[in-house]
Amino acid sequence: MSVLFSPVELGGITLPNRIVVSPMCQYAAIDGSAQPWHHVHYGMLAMSGAGLLCFEATHVERDGRITQGCAGMYSDDNEAALKPVVDWARAWMPHVKLGIQIGHAGRKASAQRPWKGGGPLTQADAPDLPWTAVSASALPYDSKWHTPIELDAVGLMRVKQAFIDATLRSLRLGFDVIELHGAHGYLLHQFLSPLSNQRSDAYGGSMEKRRRFPLEVFDAVRKVVPRDKALGMRLSATDWVEGGLAVEDTIETARQLKALSCDFVDVSSGGNSPLQKITVTPGYHVPFAARVKKEANIKTWAVGVITEPEQAERIVASGEADCTAHARALLLDPRWGWNAARALGVDAPALPLPAARATTILPFKPQPILAKAAE
Repeated sequence: MSVLFSPVELGGITLPNRIVVSPMCQYAAIDGSAQPWHHVHYGMLAMSGAGLLCFEATHVERDGRITQGCAGMYSDDNEAALKPVVDWARAWMPHVKLGIQIGHAGRKASAQRPWKGGGPLTQADAPDLPWTAVSASALPYDSKWHTPIELDAVGLMRVKQAFIDATLRSLRLGFDVIELHGAHGYLLHQFLSPLSNQRSDAYGGSMEKRRRFPLEVFDAVRKVVPRDKALGMRLSATDWVEGGLAVEDTIETARQLKALSCDFVDVSSGGNSPLQKITVTPGYHVPFAARVKKEANIKTWAVGVITEPEQAERIVASGEADCTAHARALLLDPRWGWNAARALGVDAPALPLPAARATTILPFKPQPILAKAAE
């Protein structure tokens, strides 16, 4: 028996196992629209053995993208470009649940792709760049970054509606899970943290006021996500900076999210300040996920250097988290879920018929699936 390969309920859906393909920015879109790379990338990961495949950070506004290559869900073209990717996964891997992470980069928008340094865009990069960034307050991420515009009442309503619209587009595409991105220094996190939110109105000051806008966005999205789907949020448990967010703040945010019918919290950390001091070790977010799960009484995902099957099994078997989410481990080994099953001695997840011949070299015989696309 393996807890990692047992089903788990998230809201109105049931994942066949507790392995999640974590959202991973690919920086390969054009004006927010998926390209052939995305067909190959997500097709590969759909057959990883994970119970949930979560698409990358997908932005609700054009100017809310992190980079020029980031995915969006702000136009009909964005929606249409992603449809064949979703349709392929549905046809060939019907048992795998599909999720999408939607967010807004806020003051960290208009940046270079990581392999070009990751710093802020300049007019030297293109005539129409950089684009205008917005945030909770007019505070740049760093001294070398552009200063964002503080969102006023009209801007807050626009951004909230953009989250709703992106959610509706995602639901039309048939996603099972919606995750709002409230971590890693992006817009919703910028409202939560005192490092980036120094407003003097109803959306700034105390922790209660700072979490008001993220909770309003979540509540608005919850109203359009049906109960037969799952809705959650990724949160940074701590800023790793003195005077920034602490895990106790995040636990209370998770409690209030649960009161708004949040189905899970994806617990990460950091990303909101270049002054952060993080010691990265295997499973370094797991204690945060465990505390949020226990003290907020909500389901959690654990992330962060979870690379070994036995490690993932221990996390969920001990009750520290309900799911483990994996990113770079799956880039390195796109069959990580299959190999995890082998390592733990349990039946492997199903594969479509063209790939099922791999079962002949395994010490067990998982059942191939005959998907519609192969009929």
